[in-house]
Amino acid sequence: MDFAHLTSHDIVILAYAGYLLLLSIAAFIAYGADKSKAKRGAYRTKEKTLLLLSFLGGAFGGYPAMLAFRHKTKGEHWYFTAVNLLGIVIHAALMVLLIFVIKF
Repeated sequence: MDFAHLTSHDIVILAYAGYLLLLSIAAFIAYGADKSKAKRGAYRTKEKTLLLLSFLGGAFGGYPAMLAFRHKTKGEHWYFTAVNLLGIVIHAALMVLLIFVIKF
């Protein structure tokens, strides 16, 4: 890829993709760490923090982490699945809009 010819539109798309990647990695690690803390009976990460990470763009890592670690997947935590899936839909739609619709 020739970085010298990137447009501002390309830079915004790459920056947003990088943001989603970093937040998704952080969410995956946070869900895994919280599951580990739960097993040890240690101080836990607040649910609000996990949900916020997922909703703000980390759902691409948060949802797979839920499944991989079997964390927050029981019926009483249905809202974790809902927030993660909503986050995926919102951020995937925003990426599609940035790539195909929004031009500047």
